[in-house]
Amino acid sequence: MMKPLESLELGGGRVDGTSVNDYMLSLPPDCEHYADAQIDDYRSLPRSEFRWRPPLHLELNARASSSQPSGTLGFGLWNDPFSMILGQGAAEQRIPALPQAAWFFYGSPPNDLSLGGRSPGAGWLAMTMRSRRIPTPLIAPPLLLAWLLAQIQPLRAPLFKIARSIVRVEACEVGVPMDDWHRYAIEWLPEQIEFHVDGRLVMAASLTLRIPLGFVAWIDNQYLIASPAAGLRFGVLSTVAEQWLELKGLSIRKAI
Repeated sequence: MMKPLESLELGGGRVDGTSVNDYMLSLPPDCEHYADAQIDDYRSLPRSEFRWRPPLHLELNARASSSQPSGTLGFGLWNDPFSMILGQGAAEQRIPALPQAAWFFYGSPPNDLSLGGRSPGAGWLAMTMRSRRIPTPLIAPPLLLAWLLAQIQPLRAPLFKIARSIVRVEACEVGVPMDDWHRYAIEWLPEQIEFHVDGRLVMAASLTLRIPLGFVAWIDNQYLIASPAAGLRFGVLSTVAEQWLELKGLSIRKAI
């Protein structure tokens, strides 16, 4: 059963909700600092109490203001791994964790979440990220070390080879214009995760997830790069016009 979602508004980002199922997330024009508009259902919960496990069916109608906005946007399920690192202002300043996600994700250049693998790391994507289960308190020191080592170009190739053995990314292009209305669905099953657009299967990911996840939808002007070519970097992109993500008919339910 859907419950009212919590809103996060940073740097001029705005969340307007007409009902528990319909939302407009927007960023201001001419923004040169970090801005975020987000809705989620996990803000006050520890990760162990996130609401959703398989089998699960998530669907909604969505459109964006542009086919190529600056930054990132998306919707789906994840474990909120980086809120402290990326400065998202979460009420719960969680200890960093390795990412677990099943979502529709858009990243403009220079975003790149491919880790140097074969899957695309930017664009309008159906994506899963599955990481090895490592105790959360042990994550922060290796993440800091990886960040430092990634700044040294000769070390990047071996570093990202190790990273790909820990964090597996599976993604494919959605193949529809992001600025038109489409119906998106995620079927989270015990053995795979299916992504559908307008009733058409676009990806059946073998990287299923077995931990509780929370729902999130957002739009921001951030970029994150994790690739052997550029290392590990993140920052902010300036907006040149208002950017928004509109959602209607959001439904999350246990699958039969």
